[in-house]
Amino acid sequence: MAKAVIIGAGIGGIATAVRLALKGYKVTVLEANDTFGGKMQEFWLGKYRFDAGPSLFTLPHLVDELFEAAGRNPQDHFTYSRLNPITHYFWPDGSHVKAYAEPAAFAAEVNQELGVPKNAVLQALEKSKRLYTGTADTFLQKSLHRLDTYLSPDVLKALGCLSDLGLTTTMHQANAKQFSDPRFVQLLDRFATYNGSDPYQAPGTLNIIPHLEHNLGAFYPEGGIYAIAASLVKLAEELGVIFKYNECVTQILTEGKQVTGVATSAGKYKADVVVSNMDVVPTYRKLLPQHTAPEKTLQQPRSSSALIFYWGIRRSFPQLHVHNIFFSQDYKAEFEHIFKYKTVSPDPTVYINITSKADLADAPANAENWFVMVNVPHNQGQDWPELTRATRQAVLQKLSAMLQTDVEALIEEEQLLDPLLIESRTSSFGGALYGSSSNNRMAAFLRHPNFSSKLTGLYFCGGSVHPGGGIPLCLLSAKIVAGLVPAIVSRSTHNVKHHA
Repeated sequence: MAKAVIIGAGIGGIATAVRLALKGYKVTVLEANDTFGGKMQEFWLGKYRFDAGPSLFTLPHLVDELFEAAGRNPQDHFTYSRLNPITHYFWPDGSHVKAYAEPAAFAAEVNQELGVPKNAVLQALEKSKRLYTGTADTFLQKSLHRLDTYLSPDVLKALGCLSDLGLTTTMHQANAKQFSDPRFVQLLDRFATYNGSDPYQAPGTLNIIPHLEHNLGAFYPEGGIYAIAASLVKLAEELGVIFKYNECVTQILTEGKQVTGVATSAGKYKADVVVSNMDVVPTYRKLLPQHTAPEKTLQQPRSSSALIFYWGIRRSFPQLHVHNIFFSQDYKAEFEHIFKYKTVSPDPTVYINITSKADLADAPANAENWFVMVNVPHNQGQDWPELTRATRQAVLQKLSAMLQTDVEALIEEEQLLDPLLIESRTSSFGGALYGSSSNNRMAAFLRHPNFSSKLTGLYFCGGSVHPGGGIPLCLLSAKIVAGLVPAIVSRSTHNVKHHA
């Protein structure tokens, strides 16, 4: 039986393991940490449960289809519900908007609270839908680095959207041209942060992102985001995938231009296929030192990182929901601090995720588990203890003022995650959450491909390669890799022959 080794048990690696097992490979996943999930971890602080990393879940069918491909009913293994409202937005002037799940209700809310015409909101969401529908099959579900992608009929759909894609304008310019209210423009601009980018530099193409949330919906998995990884690991193990933890891969082994396996802290593994779910930069720097690295690709500007405070709050706030955003006064200055000055704005936008709003078991009665995140630059040697101290103070000041409560007095549990910890725990270069940023109109084409053009048998998945970071795109990277890896024999075919 052909063998595949996957480096890293992040969500991209887990999904790739499932897909390759279904293609007939004997799959081993090697993980340097003591458990699976990568950034998708969970932990408890006293009586408060937290999802450590990703907090937003869209495109749930990408998880469902993994169970369906294995002949399982997804609902027997993984369940979720649609959020409504999705997010509660707050501005410094006291205005606020609830992003209701139904586009019409959202448009009515924006009109009532911000005075933006309902039809204009609906037209923006419809345009986002049209762009996504026209381009996703080409730009998200296929390799951009293979000729056959551009010979597909799907390319014609993408070409039909070319004039609306916003390749010649920034995301902010496109939104500001369409809307005069700076608050609603800020709401739309924030979707650039979904892949760690700057709306004042990133192309207008990123305006396809609102479609995922406002048309297709945002969801909450039963058991939290961690349940996505846990359910898929269980599926993978049922398919024969072997997970080995506390086993750090030290080198990808090659003979000539062929990958032959990997070396780890415990020994060597022969493999016909090696898939790196590790960030592409350390993959080359640490695991392939004997081969020339694609320097131009590796030197692309990094995405932003995050500073996260996990707070057990001994009070409930009925005005808050699962997802909450407290905007800064000057959004442009905030992104200049991150990407130009490589520091943290003294007035940051604050995101609060409260899973106990969806699952009461995540916090004690009349209390809430706050995942409080600020976008920050990736690590480049900054004084993170001082930045963390100053940012914590700024966050507490902002939230206390906007919620009219002394928030600090309510904190009974606390833990921190900064870019240094993100880098050390997940091998994300510089702690960048999404690999390279999209602050370039050609960024999608400059990401590392899902395969090596120099080494046969070497593939790449996860947030640092095509199509990008975040749960849905990591799952799509696994799907792309599985489509590129040569088939051995499907399990269904094997079982039929065996039965005969």
